[in-house]
Amino acid sequence: QVQLVESGGGLVQAGGSLRLSCVASERTFPSNTMGWFRRAPGKEREFVAAITWNDGKTYYADAVKGRFTISRDNAKNTGNLQMNTLKPEDTAVYYCAAGHIWTMYQSPAQYTYWGQGTQVTVSS
Repeated sequence: QVQLVESGGGLVQAGGSLRLSCVASERTFPSNTMGWFRRAPGKEREFVAAITWNDGKTYYADAVKGRFTISRDNAKNTGNLQMNTLKPEDTAVYYCAAGHIWTMYQSPAQYTYWGQGTQVTVSS
């Protein structure tokens, strides 16, 4: 069982930056793809970014490409999401997820483990 705890959310002005972190409780984290998803008020949960467990490839939603960077440190069981040039439409609860998967990284159904979420609010 992998437990995930996110941190780093908060309130920031448009154009600012935040860095989200996700700490996993188990040493099995290195064998899990890590993903970030978000849910804005009144909207469905959507994919943000993912980094694979086996070769470290990264995937991004078009809405965040070029602004967000996903990374991981397997030695520390930690994943990060660096968010730059934030926009008001980035306001959402951000969730860290992990799963031993090889494909369909954008699909939340592929992920087994989820964090509790951290609020990101971007003011205009």
